[in-house]
Amino acid sequence: MTARIQKSVSRFFRDTKGDASLEAIIILPALIVIFAISWLYFDVMRQQAINQKANYTIGDIISRETEVVNHEYIDNARNLLFHLAQAQGDDIDLRVSVVQYDKNGTGESVGNADYELVWSVARGDWSALDQDDMTTYKPHLPILAVGDQTILVETRDWYQPLVHLANDGFDIKTYSFTRPRFASQVIFEGINDGSGKTWGNNGWGNGDQDAPGGSLCNNDAENADEGAASADCTSTTTEPTNGQGKKKNT
Repeated sequence: MTARIQKSVSRFFRDTKGDASLEAIIILPALIVIFAISWLYFDVMRQQAINQKANYTIGDIISRETEVVNHEYIDNARNLLFHLAQAQGDDIDLRVSVVQYDKNGTGESVGNADYELVWSVARGDWSALDQDDMTTYKPHLPILAVGDQTILVETRDWYQPLVHLANDGFDIKTYSFTRPRFASQVIFEGINDGSGKTWGNNGWGNGDQDAPGGSLCNNDAENADEGAASADCTSTTTEPTNGQGKKKNT
């Protein structure tokens, strides 16, 4: 009896039939997990790239503005961002801020005083920035010439992966800065349109109508005979100085 049991046990350990099935049972779950993690990683990178491109688009659009920007403009920019980013949820956060570099008279930086927040607006769950936030943002801001401005665009979108592994989802945040292209500053209605701390023009005319804030009476390079202010061009001229136009008599 003992010999028969020993023989059966020995035959069991020598038997190689069914090894492939057994190995598949052990390895297959690990392969599925590895595949899911790899797919999730590349899908997150794909969504991050889409959101960043959408961020660049919003920044580029605002940087080309020569007209006054208002709250309706920001609302529409957020709607555009929602479609460009292919947002999964019903909401997406957007914050647009304009920062100006303005060193003090000694040429030395004092705290965050060299970066001045001109205006900031937000949509979604975010709140607008204030001057105190410049201390945190200063290391991430580009080097600017004195008086130059940069447009900060920040977005936040909730990403919900199809494969639930470590958590149920997370925020994808993007950040970019763009220099105004056709004017030295971006004017926001009610903030720096002449009633605030900066002048209300952006040093640009668009030919068929007066420039915002009266920076140019008309764009002589395009349609000098058109525009409501064309008659005034004979008596006054406007010299845009760093986006802050001043009229002088001739």
